[in-house]
Amino acid sequence: MRIPDAKVALSTASVYPESTATAFEIAARLGYDGVEVMVWTDPVSQDIEALRRLSDYHQIPILAVHAPCLLITQRVWSTDPWTKLQRAQAAAEKLGASTVVVHPPFRWQRQYARDFVTGMWRMANETDVRFAVENMYPWRYRDREMLAYAPDWDVTKDDYRHFTIDLSHTSTARSDALQMIDRMGDRLGHVHLADGNGSNKDEHLVPGRGTQPCAELLERLALSGFDGHVVIEVNTRRAMSSAEREADLAEALAYTRLHLASAVKVPRR
Repeated sequence: MRIPDAKVALSTASVYPESTATAFEIAARLGYDGVEVMVWTDPVSQDIEALRRLSDYHQIPILAVHAPCLLITQRVWSTDPWTKLQRAQAAAEKLGASTVVVHPPFRWQRQYARDFVTGMWRMANETDVRFAVENMYPWRYRDREMLAYAPDWDVTKDDYRHFTIDLSHTSTARSDALQMIDRMGDRLGHVHLADGNGSNKDEHLVPGRGTQPCAELLERLALSGFDGHVVIEVNTRRAMSSAEREADLAEALAYTRLHLASAVKVPRR
């Protein structure tokens, strides 16, 4: 067996509605290689020293920081989007994380969207931290479709140094995930692993419970020597108990490790 260098991390968003602190505890207990911190309304997720203490206490590294790009985090770490990214970069540098995950702007953030691609390159040139821009999806209601992100929800249409691919988002967009990673090529630096069934809603199912090519993507990463991080970012809000939530996260980790391991031929002597 050959195991790639990619580490498997748990997004702190995967334990919602439990806390950021709980995510560290679960990740350590289940044997994840690290965590990705989703910066959002939980005060601990915004506090670098609190995050450092959790990492030290549980002996689990912070591998990535997800900048506060969601609708519910519009006032987290300032209302200015560039300030948010600067603070995410500073947090990553102080916490030893290699990657900042960022969404493309909302279309109503007109100035931010206009300067986003050049701004991403400017920031990428100022740090060793990877700014990995994440694919999104069109918003749909019944038969109507709204393009909510700019320059585009399909980030491969623009020039970024690094990309994040999210398989729940490819499901919602009804796009081909394997073709997308082909377009990303060696600029694919980060993976959000989840599943989906093509619903209008961003489902974030446990890998293997939907129709996305999660196994095929992981096997491709293994064969290509992918050295970024694979982050489990799933929705466990419907779990009936903490034990059920933890079982889902254990299943997601086992699935990921299984498919990241690829058989290799050993030459005869």
